[in-house]
Amino acid sequence: MTRSLAWAIICFLVLPITVVFAVSVTDRHYLSLPENGISFQYYRNLLTSGPWLTSILQSFIIACVSTAIAGVAGTLCAIGCWRLSNKASNFIRLLMLAPIMVPTIVYALGIYQFWIDLRLIDSYTGVIIAHAVTGIPYVVITVSTALAGFDPRLEQASLNLGANMAQTLRLVIIPNIMPGVVSGLIFAFIHSWDELVIVLFIAGRGVFTLPRRMWDGINEALDPTMAAVAAVLILLTICLLVVDIYARSRRAS
Repeated sequence: MTRSLAWAIICFLVLPITVVFAVSVTDRHYLSLPENGISFQYYRNLLTSGPWLTSILQSFIIACVSTAIAGVAGTLCAIGCWRLSNKASNFIRLLMLAPIMVPTIVYALGIYQFWIDLRLIDSYTGVIIAHAVTGIPYVVITVSTALAGFDPRLEQASLNLGANMAQTLRLVIIPNIMPGVVSGLIFAFIHSWDELVIVLFIAGRGVFTLPRRMWDGINEALDPTMAAVAAVLILLTICLLVVDIYARSRRAS
């Protein structure tokens, strides 16, 4: 009974996603299932269309830079809170999780007003910083989980043998929690790659990420190319999660 219920829930979550792949190979000129046979014309359109390729490049650059910032800041924050282990560290950790605890639209409104004062509206810098801040919680969570299983005696031994804190961090702590760091980077990248609400608030015509291109396509014209993009995004997310699982299994073994 339990297994059947589990499979029913999995099918309920997964089956709607498979429809995207069927729609992405439609032979019609609007979002629909194929009628006379499958066609890859919209994948070809995705790879040859200037606006779509520009949006993919913009999303990739923003995701890479914001993930790097979130990875460094989130990892150092998690390690600092782990070393302090007091009420102040718990408060700091809670503060770092605020961006995913607050509704996205509320956070986007606050970012919008703040970015106006800083003149970061419709700029790559503004979008990158916003995505980095909202990506930090994912890194903090995964790195904190990894640190929970880290033996603090390894750090003490390193310091007693003459290593300074920077060397201990680089040669002892980071290598032992690397699976948590990698997981945090993957989730931060996926978050930035898929994020839409903040971009709608703080990006004008100069920054046109892939999710925003899809959003405009839904509002203006139901181009089946959006289904092809969605299928590619799903495959990319699955690949990244497989990499995460593989890295964790290698570390465990």
